[in-house]
Amino acid sequence: MTIKEKQQETVDAFAFMEDWEQKYEYIIDLGKELKGLPEEKKTDDNLIKGCQSKVWIDAEFKEGKLYFNADSDGILPKGIISLLVSIYSGHTTQEILASDFKFIEEIGLQEFLSPSRANGLMAMTKQIKFYAVAFQLKS
Repeated sequence: MTIKEKQQETVDAFAFMEDWEQKYEYIIDLGKELKGLPEEKKTDDNLIKGCQSKVWIDAEFKEGKLYFNADSDGILPKGIISLLVSIYSGHTTQEILASDFKFIEEIGLQEFLSPSRANGLMAMTKQIKFYAVAFQLKS
């Protein structure tokens, strides 16, 4: 499945939910499904700057594709990073760099977050793009 298809699947899932309480529950459930990071990966290098909670993301480049794993000490940020990991993990750096984050606007996520959480969301998306650039330069 392409990134665009995964994004559309997310938009469709959010459109099906009636209110933001259901959407928050969905995001929190996504976080519960996240594998998480081992303690040795919860380093300052993997810590996303700009998040209210601690959020770590790690990337591994295998067979031409970038795979993300992440964790957070907060239930909502963990769900948000889980959503991003599920969309962008397993794709080439070119696919990630060519993609956008418009689906976040389409689901209305940013407008229902506090300003500090919205800043954290933007920091998460920037970190995913940063990893794609860094691994593209290495390959």
